[in-house]
Amino acid sequence: MANVLVYELDGKIYINLTNKCTNDCIFCLRKDKDDVCGQQLWLDDEKSTAHDVIMQLKNFKISPEIIFCGYGEPLLKLEELKQVAKYIKKNYPDTKTRINTNGHANYVYKRDIVPELKGLIDTISVSLNASNSEEYDKLSQPSFKGAYEEVKKFIKSCSDNGFETIASVVEGYKGYHLDLEKCERIAKDLGAKFRVREWIPNGYS
Repeated sequence: MANVLVYELDGKIYINLTNKCTNDCIFCLRKDKDDVCGQQLWLDDEKSTAHDVIMQLKNFKISPEIIFCGYGEPLLKLEELKQVAKYIKKNYPDTKTRINTNGHANYVYKRDIVPELKGLIDTISVSLNASNSEEYDKLSQPSFKGAYEEVKKFIKSCSDNGFETIASVVEGYKGYHLDLEKCERIAKDLGAKFRVREWIPNGYS
């Protein structure tokens, strides 16, 4: 089966760069499903290039917004992401670009990668996911210690670098409720907007 690198959802185009992730979130829809709206997002391999993505993108009617978000952490393929975003900005200058990320990229690359996204990405949505580190570790199950602080530093960098920055949380997982007021306060203190995403029990049908 060919790798699905580009897919549509709710009238927008999404780019599925990788299945690798530094989190193993207990509420991640890929734990329960192999697809999103019938589109198989599990990749056969991790060898896809920016060219492969662009070739698939050409088969779609370009939407007002293109989002880097799939069954993995898109910034783990940073160079490919930048190449694809550059293509989008050159060929579809009116199209907005967004990354949905777990905010671990600076830890992974041991540098602040946020400035590298200037001129390529309009909005960065970061999964804050919790009101404290203990809760974050429980819900997001990161692969390294101190991940929550890294997420907050990443959000701050996005804001400081002038990106439209959104800090998001997933609310209502199997009856578990976050302190949304505290989460919103943290987001705003970091210079970000706040978004609550209601948990979808069966994912997208």
